Amino acid sequence: MKTYNDYKVYYGDIHTHCGISYGHGSLEDALKNAREQLDFCSVTGHAHWHDMPEPDERIQYIIDFHKKGFQKLKNGWNDMLETLKKYNKDGRFLVFPGFEIHSNSDGDRTVVYKDITGEIIYAENIAQLHEKLKQLKEKGIESLSFPHHIGYKTGTRGINWSTFDGNKEPVAELISMHGCSEKSENTRPFLHSMGPADWESTIQYGLKQGHIFGFCANTDHHSAHPGSYGHGRTALWAEDLSRDALWQAFYQRRTYALTGDRIDLKFALNAAPMGSIIPACKQRDIDISVSAGSAIDYVDIVKDNRLLKRFSQCDFDNTADQDCETVKTKIHLELGWGERGKTTDWEVELEIDEGEILDIEPRFRGREVVSPVEKKDNSSQFYTSTWQRLSEKSLKLSCTSESNPNNSTCTTQGICLEIQAPRSARIKAVLNGKREVISLQRLMEGAYTGSLGSIDSPAYKFNRAPRSNEMNWNIKYIDTGTDTRFDIGHSFYYIRVKQQNDQWAWSSPVFVKK
Repeated sequence: MKTYNDYKVYYGDIHTHCGISYGHGSLEDALKNAREQLDFCSVTGHAHWHDMPEPDERIQYIIDFHKKGFQKLKNGWNDMLETLKKYNKDGRFLVFPGFEIHSNSDGDRTVVYKDITGEIIYAENIAQLHEKLKQLKEKGIESLSFPHHIGYKTGTRGINWSTFDGNKEPVAELISMHGCSEKSENTRPFLHSMGPADWESTIQYGLKQGHIFGFCANTDHHSAHPGSYGHGRTALWAEDLSRDALWQAFYQRRTYALTGDRIDLKFALNAAPMGSIIPACKQRDIDISVSAGSAIDYVDIVKDNRLLKRFSQCDFDNTADQDCETVKTKIHLELGWGERGKTTDWEVELEIDEGEILDIEPRFRGREVVSPVEKKDNSSQFYTSTWQRLSEKSLKLSCTSESNPNNSTCTTQGICLEIQAPRSARIKAVLNGKREVISLQRLMEGAYTGSLGSIDSPAYKFNRAPRSNEMNWNIKYIDTGTDTRFDIGHSFYYIRVKQQNDQWAWSSPVFVKK
């Protein structure tokens, strides 16, 4: 798609936590985890809560751990900046300092500084926060502020759209560990003790009010694991991996929200990229290109919060590449399972005997915890997943998996290989000493699983290898419309992608305005 010819896609997490305030794990572990699978990150500390509830015996423990965490961040702020400088690698792995403030009245905010500098801002409301950030900008210190876990009801740390200003906050967080805030009914409901999501705090409600903003996603993870798989990641289209280019992408809303898989999503309306504002027009040419992390289930065009068009497998020729001798596909290995409450250390070697590994995508997870009172964890090991490419055909990885805590929460570790190989190729694996040889042709039929022992032992799964045309869709659609909004403007469009493995992507909207 020509619209994106000058851009590359980068993946990051700019709202995630560790022990620099309240949370688990060191800053060093968090940064090591981040660079295993991200291009950029901000490990944000909890800074303050200007309208914290009055002391109450029932919630005093909540008040106490917040105050303790706020003070810890304040005491260690300068040391944190020095650590960030050590891990930052311009052009390879960008690190940004940041902090979070709580607000019952306006909704929580994350503040991220463009450069490794800045200070904690203490403000009595969101307007005052932005005024202080404006004053810093006049001194040459640039920042990005955005609302997160917005779905909670206004007054209980959910967004207050009446005090939101898209000119000051170019993006809003659509999904994180807390849940999905796209709309009232969605794939990841709010389940935390803070309560359920409310319609008037959703992304779609904000768009309906006429606000202009893009979408981002982050983990809000509290165990030193930025980018924890399945919890939320931000993708953006930028000219290069530099601070200037990323800042421009954020402020021009060339961002999109992901749950986990690296989905390459391009969306243009009349050749304008996601995040654009275009004038009212009679014909709207929509271009969509999706290069997914697994087989695509469907792609939606959402217009003015309503489903305009859904594209499914029925709209594409699913037999187009079934007879090709050489295939381009993805091999996703998952590691975990086993007896409840147990962990497993994995040492794995992977190899293909024919063809080439084109790309490697780690799908590592951190520990499932949000509040520091949810889990008493005395472990000091939070950096436990690493990988290394050995050749064009092989790699190795080391990781620690936790058994699934219940029948609905997945805690597997994983890695995904994009390969180009003949169907006759074989995938060779050594998993904690156990050898497996699986033909690519077999994996294209369906998943292959095994375990390290008998019942309740750690297990592994080689997911089905999708055909290329299941993962790569190019869509063109023309909306000529009959409603009056084509004349007066005030429309918006965004793209929603669902994969068969329940990983998702949402593009920032394109806005049509007079």
